Amino acid sequence: MALATCGAALAAALTTPASAAPTAPADAAAPAESAAPGESVARAETRWPGWQLTHTGTDVRFRGLAAVSKRTAWAAGSGGTVLRTTNGGRSWRDVSPPGAVDERLEFRDIEAFDGRRAVVLAIGEGEASRMLRTEDGGTTWTESFRNTEPRAFYDCLTFFDRRHGLAMSDPVDGRFRILSTSDGGRSWKVLPDDGMPPALEGEAGFAASGQCLVSSGPRDVWLTTGGGSHARVLHSGDRGLTWTATKAPIPAGEPARGVFAAAFQGRTHGIVVGGDYRTGHASPRAAARSANGGRTWTPSATPPPAYRSGVTWLPHSRSAALAVGPTGTDLTTDGGRTWRTVDTGSYDTVTCTRDRACWASGEQGRIARLRT
Repeated sequence: MALATCGAALAAALTTPASAAPTAPADAAAPAESAAPGESVARAETRWPGWQLTHTGTDVRFRGLAAVSKRTAWAAGSGGTVLRTTNGGRSWRDVSPPGAVDERLEFRDIEAFDGRRAVVLAIGEGEASRMLRTEDGGTTWTESFRNTEPRAFYDCLTFFDRRHGLAMSDPVDGRFRILSTSDGGRSWKVLPDDGMPPALEGEAGFAASGQCLVSSGPRDVWLTTGGGSHARVLHSGDRGLTWTATKAPIPAGEPARGVFAAAFQGRTHGIVVGGDYRTGHASPRAAARSANGGRTWTPSATPPPAYRSGVTWLPHSRSAALAVGPTGTDLTTDGGRTWRTVDTGSYDTVTCTRDRACWASGEQGRIARLRT
C-alpha cells in the first residue's frame, strides 16, 4: 500500500485485515533485524504498515536524523558517529569525522540538504558544542563553529533553506542563545539577545531528538523548553531576532520534564510532545496541539501513554502525525487530538520526506524506515 496521501493511507492501513497487511517493496531496507515480540504483536493488533529495521552494523544511539528522500538519509549519534544511506537503508556507510570519533563527540542533531551536503551538531558544555559541515557525502568534514562560551550548551539545529539556519543554546546570562548562518553552515554568528524573553529559573532545551528547535517556511521558527516552573514554546517570525513565549500544557517543574520536540505544518498547525524522560516516571499530558502558530496550546484529549521525544507530520497530510519515544510509536489522524500506540519499539526521533518516506532512529543502532 503506497503512502499516496500518507495520512489517509495509514488510516486505511489501520482498518485493513491483518492478512492483507502490506509488505515491504523491493527497494525496502534489507536485511532487516527481527522485531521484538512486543513490536510484532503491536503491528498485528493495529494493522499499521510497521517499521522496517535496517542493519546499521553499530550499537550507538542515533538521536540525530536527517531524511532527504526514501533512498537517502543521514544519522548522527554518540561516539562522533555519522552514517549515510543512498539506497533506502539496504546498507549504511560510516562517514564519521575522524576527529569527532577520536574525541567521542556527542552528535545530537544533523541537517542535510541532499546526499552530499550536511551539517552536524555536537553538544556539550564549552568547546564540546561544535558544528561540522561536509560537501562531499561525508568523505571530508570541516569544523565551522566551536563554542568558546563556557556557560553555553547547544542543543538543536534547524535550517529554513539551504543557506539560512539557526542553532540554540541553553540560557547564557538569563536568555537562550541563538546562532545564525546565512551561508549554509560554513560560518556562524551569535545573534543579539535583546529580542529574547528572559528564561525561567532552571529552564533549558532538551537535546533528545534534534527537534527542540524547528522551522517552517522562510522565517518562522519554534524553540521548546522544560526544566522551569512550566514548559514553554518560544516563536520567532523573523529568523530568530525577536521571540514571544507561550506556556505549554505539558508538565514541567523538574529538570527531566517539559516539551522535548515540536513539528509544524506551515505557520499555524503545530504539535509538541514531551513528558518526563526518567524511566518509570509518569508522563501525563505528553502532547499538545496548536492551530494558531503556537500562540495558544491545547492538551491532547488522548495523549501518548508515556514520554515522547520526537514528532513529525506525515507528508501531504493535514491531520496525521507520528510521535516516538523509548517505549513506542504513536499515531494521530486527527491533528493531535487523540493518539494511538501502534508500535512498542524504542526510537528517539522521527522524520518524513516529501516523497512520502518516514524514518526513525534511536538506541542500539536502531534506524528504521516505515513500510510502504
